[in-house]
Amino acid sequence: MITAKLRLQRERILPSEKAFAYKMRLEAMNRQAGRPKHDNLTPVVSDFKEVRTNERLGKAVGESREQIRRYICLTNLIPELLQMVDNAELREKDKPQIAMRPAVELSYLPKENQQTLYEAIGSEDCTPSHVQAMKMRKFADEGRLNADVILSIMQEEKPNQAEQFKLPKEKLSRFFAPGTPVQKIESDIIKGLELLQRQRERSRDAR
Repeated sequence: MITAKLRLQRERILPSEKAFAYKMRLEAMNRQAGRPKHDNLTPVVSDFKEVRTNERLGKAVGESREQIRRYICLTNLIPELLQMVDNAELREKDKPQIAMRPAVELSYLPKENQQTLYEAIGSEDCTPSHVQAMKMRKFADEGRLNADVILSIMQEEKPNQAEQFKLPKEKLSRFFAPGTPVQKIESDIIKGLELLQRQRERSRDAR
């Protein structure tokens, strides 16, 4: 609990840190508040002096009740996807990033679907948009989300998406060791094409 409070006092706090800190504080407040009232439509949030505990927490940390809910949802993400939410906050270049809104939708997916999505992000070299994340959640709610559906959604063209040239992963597998990062593969391909171009130019000059 002390660690969580210290993290909340830092100037820059990662979404993952806020998520678990808010969850810990809300759970402690709920224990203090006791059993929720019968008319409380959010049973996981107890009442505290006529104010719901998530509202009280929101006022204490400068967040809305809904934003508190969003952050706590992030604790349901697998670590690999949660790291991508932190990457978005840190604006890490060449690292996959997931914005807050799609991340919240993805937090409702079963863990096995999240793991499948993580693998699809690696193979497709892109992360889901908010619309794509909502589609996945809808399919999951209906019990129809599987690897094929996830891949199909990930391969949809996003609005304003620049045209991309993609090579099937199996065609590249014999040139790279298993687990090679996508960024490393892309870098090596570009270097190889640059080398090929220089060889062609030297060949033309020698004629």
